[in-house]
Amino acid sequence: MLDTSGSLETAASELGCEVEQLITPLTCRRIQAPGKHFAVDNGAFSQLEIKGFLSLLKRLEPEKHLCRWVAVPDIVGSARRTLEVWSRWKDRINYPLAFVCQDGQENFDLPWDECSAIFIGGTTEFKMSTHVVHLIKTAKALEKWIHVGRVNTPGRFEYFEELGVDSLDGTGLGRYTHMRKAIYEERNQPKLL
Repeated sequence: MLDTSGSLETAASELGCEVEQLITPLTCRRIQAPGKHFAVDNGAFSQLEIKGFLSLLKRLEPEKHLCRWVAVPDIVGSARRTLEVWSRWKDRINYPLAFVCQDGQENFDLPWDECSAIFIGGTTEFKMSTHVVHLIKTAKALEKWIHVGRVNTPGRFEYFEELGVDSLDGTGLGRYTHMRKAIYEERNQPKLL
């Protein structure tokens, strides 16, 4: 999934895989491909702007049946604080909900019965941890959509693809053709045995 001003079709051909749109309150882009699925991030990694987030959800309301998930506001780097925010926001958003997993998540239960998706956020150390592998396996067993944020390198793309996530995003992938092409080349290069 990409938040990009460029063509989703061009990005898909450069990556060599399907690309859906990620919409954020930071860029507030219009839906590029009417009738196609999309998802909504809350923008908390940069800075959660509540008024813009709520305005975006209201604008997208007519297309909500195509929305895979909306990332409920989270607190970057803190699972405890994210759970507190979740409890206040989950009933305010009338879309399929994504719970954003953060550092320390291994110490807390996830709201599995209340979310349609999990979004792997947090620091790079958390994202690449064994605990996240277990979260992904659990989400798959519970038939939840799995999204990973900040995936911009061929190695990270391949790692999460092999774990079977449903979608991922990266600011660099949304902005730069050379980053998408690097992933394409890595994915399509013959592997030596």
